[in-house]
Amino acid sequence: MGRATRARPLAWLMLAGLALPSMAQAELPTYELSIRDGHFTPALLEVPAGQRFKIVLKNIGQGPAEFESTPLRVEKVLSPGVTTFVVIHPLRPGHYPFFDEFNPQLPEGGILAR
Repeated sequence: MGRATRARPLAWLMLAGLALPSMAQAELPTYELSIRDGHFTPALLEVPAGQRFKIVLKNIGQGPAEFESTPLRVEKVLSPGVTTFVVIHPLRPGHYPFFDEFNPQLPEGGILAR
């Protein structure tokens, strides 16, 4: 098998958008969002419209927390002390609220895409 033949499977994966996840996600803009007992810090994330991005979620509170957004169709539950992330698809300009379902009485947070 020649050199060009061995390279073809990787080239086809890359053309199909199936390259290794670390390669694809390494370039995503990343924003951090902490949750403490239903309070989000920062309460508003400003992001560029039309671009995928990653939100690193950290539950620094004493109880469980949830990052949930109906318009974004995303829901992530975090135990105390857990750090995880969500990838958000490109957004149109606008405001996208999110909340902690464990603390519905507290103010919502939001993502502002410009």
